Amino acid sequence: MDKKDLRKKQKELLSSFDRPVYEHKSFLVARELYKTEEWDTSQTIALTVSNFPEVDTWQIIRKAWEDDKRVLVPKCSPKDRRLDFYQLDSFAHLEKVYFGLLEPNPAECTFVEKDVIDLVIVPGLAFMRSGYRLGFGGGYYDRFLENYQGRTLSLAFHEQVMEEVPVEHFDVPVGRIITEGAVLNCE
Repeated sequence: MDKKDLRKKQKELLSSFDRPVYEHKSFLVARELYKTEEWDTSQTIALTVSNFPEVDTWQIIRKAWEDDKRVLVPKCSPKDRRLDFYQLDSFAHLEKVYFGLLEPNPAECTFVEKDVIDLVIVPGLAFMRSGYRLGFGGGYYDRFLENYQGRTLSLAFHEQVMEEVPVEHFDVPVGRIITEGAVLNCE
């Protein structure tokens, strides 16, 4: 199956979860995340502000603030397909951009260099146990991660972990995948 078809299939699958199931599964994934060494030792965490049906990161952002962690969220630059991360201190500092995505408003948030990020939580639609993932398209994270030295992981519902996803030479795997009941160490 090619990337386009797999993206469509995964979006349909995830969209089929009713809200209570989605909320419960997201809660279980978050609970597994909070048990990890990466969560405990990371002071600066970069992650997206989720849109249904992605694993809910709103609760994770709140928990990070509660734990006095520095939360960074990405702003995409479509012109050069670049990700820049900004510190988010309030959901009120987000703005809606293309495709309904929520990104930091640069007038309200401070830009942060990648070398101070302890942990990047990388989004995706499908994942292999080896850490390779199928993202939402555009290669933003692969470009960002190619010279990032910190730790990476992804959050996924177990239905998103597959035997195989299309992998290309520029794809960058994550170190771990966190699901509702497991922490998968990637090779």
